[in-house]
Amino acid sequence: MPEPLAPNDYLPLVKAALGEDIGGGDATTLALVPEDSVATAVMVAREPLVMAGVDLALAVFEQLDERVEFGIEVLDGQQGGLGQALLRVQGPTRALLTAERTALNFVQRLAGVATLTAQFVEQIAGTRAQILDTRKTTPGWRALEKYAVACGGGTNHRVGLHDQLMIKDNHLAVVGGDVAEAIRLARKASPELKIEVEADTVDQAQRAAVAGADMILLDNMNCDELREAIRRIDGRSRIEASGGVTLETVREIAETGVDFISVGALTHSAPSIDIALDFDPVA
Repeated sequence: MPEPLAPNDYLPLVKAALGEDIGGGDATTLALVPEDSVATAVMVAREPLVMAGVDLALAVFEQLDERVEFGIEVLDGQQGGLGQALLRVQGPTRALLTAERTALNFVQRLAGVATLTAQFVEQIAGTRAQILDTRKTTPGWRALEKYAVACGGGTNHRVGLHDQLMIKDNHLAVVGGDVAEAIRLARKASPELKIEVEADTVDQAQRAAVAGADMILLDNMNCDELREAIRRIDGRSRIEASGGVTLETVREIAETGVDFISVGALTHSAPSIDIALDFDPVA
């Protein structure tokens, strides 16, 4: 299980999401449902998944009515099968109906990220490689989507621009292209942070390793180039492969011997999982 999310990571987003959906009030529910009505409902998986986002679903319901009670059937990071109950809720009917779409939106999105991540992790089982996420996240959702990656068995890369130095091609373009000098300047400015260098060629990767990069990102290299870069780096730096990685290609990339494979698709292209909230019929 990954470290749980802190409420500050999601409560502002939960409140904003409810605000945009409810506006001046849930007109349909207010018109049809008596104020004293009570209901039970179950969140159900309509396809196999890896669960993520339980705490957000709970927060959505609780924001509308603290009297809502919960029964968690599948925890974050656990697998759920087709038709499996994920979460049971009981409480004021108005609150359950009004919260339904927002709660589902959060869980469908995050379970989608977790499920896709788990598929990539399964593909490379038995190799030394780990699946990394990237900064290609939905604005405002980074902590949530990286949490979902961890639920799926992936490894979080840097959180943002502040916790690791990443010297990319555009950085090199504006400092004259000298990899060794860029590493020297980066180490001087932030000696406490790890330095990673993005390399477009095997020669550039070798220069970065000789200059003392902690990690080298081999960008858009084919498997023969990856193997040659690994040979030349010769254990001086940890190695990340990146660029156009798919479920069909990730195993071959992992078998080259890289330490990490970063997959932007985990967060920018994961499909939402089909999940429903089914209400028990009124007797």
